[in-house]
Amino acid sequence: MTPEKIRILLVDDHKLFRSGMKFLLTQQTDFDVIGEASDGLEGVKLAEQLKPDVILLDLDMPVMNGREALPQLLNSNPELTVLMLTVSEDVVDLKECMRSGAKGYLLKNIDTDFLIDSIRKAVDGDNVLSPEITTKLINQLRSPQQPTLENTIHETLTPREREILAWLAKGVSNKVIARKLDLAESTVKVHVQNLLRKLELHSRVQAAVYAVEHGLDQC
Repeated sequence: MTPEKIRILLVDDHKLFRSGMKFLLTQQTDFDVIGEASDGLEGVKLAEQLKPDVILLDLDMPVMNGREALPQLLNSNPELTVLMLTVSEDVVDLKECMRSGAKGYLLKNIDTDFLIDSIRKAVDGDNVLSPEITTKLINQLRSPQQPTLENTIHETLTPREREILAWLAKGVSNKVIARKLDLAESTVKVHVQNLLRKLELHSRVQAAVYAVEHGLDQC
């Protein structure tokens, strides 16, 4: 039986870029580029019609930008995997997109292999960030903060949950965390679910951002 392909929708206002991306992605036997949109509004409409598994979404576009389109896409389909694909290295953009539910934030200068691997990882449930943006995020967010009720909520975490939170900040999968900590992957999954609930977060990427913001990213 032939495995189902990952159905991808491209949303970017540069036609030449979309054409190049489509060519690269369709070289993979497990990818199927099912549609293209030149702005966020068109992307939202196409997503409702075509039901993609993954959307590669640019930030800055006419009519409706990626920041505006992202919550609409996820409101219509919370299970949708949205990866931001952008030239913006602004940490504010990164944090806004991650908090809105994007599964990844990738810069357009990444190499093809990294992009392809990132799409597959995101579909499998991992969160993905370009290495450059990860470094920049950590450098900008690692600064002393005054303790407040909001940024001390992590005190409710157990030592093991804090340990796993630090690994989430590195963007690794449950399988890798399980190997590093000598735990069953199912046990790691439960810990991740518990720490997300305690921190009132909705995704692993949000947890990673939280860990860096609060200095909890050291394993």
